[in-house]
Amino acid sequence: MRILKYIFLLILLAFVALSVFVATQKGDYDVVRSKVIKSPKSVVFNYVNDYRNWENWGSWKENDAEMKFSYPEKTIGVGGSYSWSGKEGDGNMKTIFVKENDSIAQKMNYDGTPSSVFWTFKDTVGGTKVTWRTKGTMPFMFKVYATIKGGADKIIGDMYEKSLANLDKTLDYEINTYTVNVNGIVTKPGGFYLQRTITSKISNVPKNFKIMLSKLNYFFKKNIIPMNGKPFVIYHTYDVVNGITNFSVCIPIKDEIFTSPGSDIMGGKLEPFEAVKTTLTGDYSHSKEAWDKAAEYIYANNLVRKPAGPSMEVYTIGVEQEKSPSKWVTEIYIAVNPKIVVPVVQPKTIQPVKKIKPAEPKPVQEPAMDEF
Repeated sequence: MRILKYIFLLILLAFVALSVFVATQKGDYDVVRSKVIKSPKSVVFNYVNDYRNWENWGSWKENDAEMKFSYPEKTIGVGGSYSWSGKEGDGNMKTIFVKENDSIAQKMNYDGTPSSVFWTFKDTVGGTKVTWRTKGTMPFMFKVYATIKGGADKIIGDMYEKSLANLDKTLDYEINTYTVNVNGIVTKPGGFYLQRTITSKISNVPKNFKIMLSKLNYFFKKNIIPMNGKPFVIYHTYDVVNGITNFSVCIPIKDEIFTSPGSDIMGGKLEPFEAVKTTLTGDYSHSKEAWDKAAEYIYANNLVRKPAGPSMEVYTIGVEQEKSPSKWVTEIYIAVNPKIVVPVVQPKTIQPVKKIKPAEPKPVQEPAMDEF
């Protein structure tokens, strides 16, 4: 019995000693990891800037396959956020600063412990140097855990290294695996839709599309409006010289809906039209190549683009249905004037005139001598 008391006392003393040791350790941490990502800076920046993509490359899900993610209306840029819940704890993250194609600052809260997160993106040989940094103060229990596991730098740093490697692999395959197929002339059906319209830099179309579509989806859910097809974009103007476009993000509806005056969401109607259809399977960053191939087809087949006709993209499969960009499907429709088919009149076949062989003259019989 006395031995058990001594053992218990030693365990207690060891626990107290460990607690004192942990309590006296520095609680602040500053973890930094960098990696060269073999993709263009704008591609890497835009991919990281949208929290909906983080499931594709974050290593934290490798340790918790049942981790659940929740996304609000806005997941891109300043004010964008997301949250998660898992067996090791719950957390959320929000973007508080963005410098386009350069840097991002975020605030993270994990089980009540706040931290600051910073990203920088720099052009370098072979791609983009991405630096991921986290600063914060460890609570007591995390300090105990970190002491056992080798420190905060190892725990967080290992996770960041794996995640950056996943990011490189994901972008290298997912972004660069794509196909473009010109399907030819089709009749695009019409219908009603709700839309949001803005004027934007052409380079900002992908980012603005995601933001506008999120707001439209929120409007549909809030007002319990059923969708009647896949979202699409109609380009009203496309000024390549100045890099400006005016476009509408649209969601099809079955019946016409009138919104309140002054609302930034308006109704519209698409009339059926003849178009050259082109299908892009893969990330949207290859859309320019798809549009160029469609234009080449129009020129090669002596077609004429309809001046007042719509040019549009239909997002048949997007991030809402498929996390892998290589499997996204975008259909491009460019209105053209119907091709006039001139009937070819076949010349009548003239039958050759049959030559009639003249009848042989009948021989003249000489009169008999007794007739005289």
